[in-house]
Amino acid sequence: MDFTLTLEQQARCQHIENFAKEALSKSQQDLHSPETFNVKGWQLASELGLAGLPIPEQWGGSELGALDTILAVESLGRGCTDMGLVFSLCAHMFACAIPIWRHGSDEQRNKYLAKIASGQLIVANAITEPSSGSDAYNMKSFARKEKNHYILNGSKCFITNAPIADLLLVYAKTKEGQGYFNSSAFLIPKDLPGIEITNESLKTGLVTSPWGSVHFNECIIPIDSRVGEEGSGSPIFHDSMIWERGCLFAAYVGAMERVLQQCIEYCVERKQFDQSIGRNQSISNKLVDFKLRLETSRLLLYKAGWLYDNNKPYEEAIAQSKLWISESAVQCGLDAIQVFGGLGVCSEFGIDRLLLDALPSRIFSGTSEIQREFIARSMGLRS
Repeated sequence: MDFTLTLEQQARCQHIENFAKEALSKSQQDLHSPETFNVKGWQLASELGLAGLPIPEQWGGSELGALDTILAVESLGRGCTDMGLVFSLCAHMFACAIPIWRHGSDEQRNKYLAKIASGQLIVANAITEPSSGSDAYNMKSFARKEKNHYILNGSKCFITNAPIADLLLVYAKTKEGQGYFNSSAFLIPKDLPGIEITNESLKTGLVTSPWGSVHFNECIIPIDSRVGEEGSGSPIFHDSMIWERGCLFAAYVGAMERVLQQCIEYCVERKQFDQSIGRNQSISNKLVDFKLRLETSRLLLYKAGWLYDNNKPYEEAIAQSKLWISESAVQCGLDAIQVFGGLGVCSEFGIDRLLLDALPSRIFSGTSEIQREFIARSMGLRS
């Protein structure tokens, strides 16, 4: 297996990393201010093409394959300390732009995709509900069809980008009962009558990525707002999650590498008992384990992207990489805090951000428990 990146890939990665360091990384004071969303950062990142990496060029995207998208997002995470901004960009791109590109009508693509890929329009993916998280297909939101429109009622919660979104990609049941083909997807402007968006409580991680609840009360949706066929909501959502699980977590690989380098530099400089703390085996072993988690995360991630691009079975590999990266990022965050000691829990210093930003990664895009269930089924341990 040849892991050598082409000169083009190396140049793209370096350019994105340098750009992220210089233009997107917020100070720790800014990361904890009340107005947290980095509007200017969003605009600059979008101008560089970071809101539409896999979208075809005809709609303003970069038309990157899965592995090249992974490399780009990894470089973004390595250079940008504002992981909330990275998360908002990825949620917009993978959970929203991908479904419109791959399943939307020509009219929807031509109307929205170029503006979405350029970041002019922000989209929020609305599927989670108070009573249906991992059991997403047991949603209560219902869109009843009447002549040439649907009437939508229901509520969604924990919706990334909801407070800043121009469009909502909403999943709702269009058929009573439970079943894989009982829901549909709808692309809805946020200012449609009958929609109310409220902010959620403050988060401990990914604090610069806004989230909110969305409430629908007799909201009339034109039939041409439906994405794909009626009843195809679950397959559309599943397809988007393949991209999100497979590519978004590259940002955590980049962040782990950035924090590991900070730890190494600190352990060389920091002295206790007349020697660098890196000479203490209890400290160096933490960084060795950190390095092993980083490298195995990267290998699992690249393998998943390569399998997808080469039309080989990829879903188990994506679940493995998502599970391992999210769990590894949390443990690496804990170890980084331990290495830095008192500075590690000083918010202004910022070394705690990896842990706080990684904690939600074990939940979104399918919890760690759900990934383990999927892997178990792939191993023949579940019917």
